[in-house]
Amino acid sequence: MEPLRRLDRVVACPLPLANVDTDQLIPARFMKQPRAAGYGGFLLHDLRCSADGRSLGFVLDDPARAGARVLVARRNFGGGSSREAAVYALVDFGVRCVVAPSFGDIFASNAVNNGLLPATVGEADAERLLAALSAGLERLTVDLETGRIEGAGDAIAFAIDPVWRLKLLNGWDDLDLTLSHADAIRAWSEADAERRPWAAPHLAPPGGERASGPHAGA
Repeated sequence: MEPLRRLDRVVACPLPLANVDTDQLIPARFMKQPRAAGYGGFLLHDLRCSADGRSLGFVLDDPARAGARVLVARRNFGGGSSREAAVYALVDFGVRCVVAPSFGDIFASNAVNNGLLPATVGEADAERLLAALSAGLERLTVDLETGRIEGAGDAIAFAIDPVWRLKLLNGWDDLDLTLSHADAIRAWSEADAERRPWAAPHLAPPGGERASGPHAGA
């Protein structure tokens, strides 16, 4: 994954809605499409389009918000089902950060594993950002290293789990995070092999010869 440290004066889009769930982020009928086709066009489809596909003039389709990298929403963003495709739709659309007072737990975890920052702010700060964006502000700066959002008056602090922050800053998934402890894991394994040599698994010798003894083949 690409590391995420700072989104500098990027286009931001207000989404003044609470409880935007994963079913809204990507309706289930679009999940039959292969990921390689890109899910960005399906993001919030039923809020953006009528039943016959006509644009409803949703804020994401405002030319002033084209290329939005940040969404600002109200509480409980990403609740509902656990579908990771909801994160795919955001990322494929180009979004790298969602700012909200709270997130669905599974959504937030999926977001981090796909390089999307779930930045948690207070209710009052979310409303301040929404008001500024709705009044015409177009760009924000989100700095993960300092944990601050700039561009709407005084800087606003946001919270994120420290492990998630580490993963995003380095562009790591869960496997990368584990590998970052490789030296400590190796040292523990070597020390444990000396403490408990009897606990080490018996490996079959080259050539696939069967082990001998009373329990061989058990």
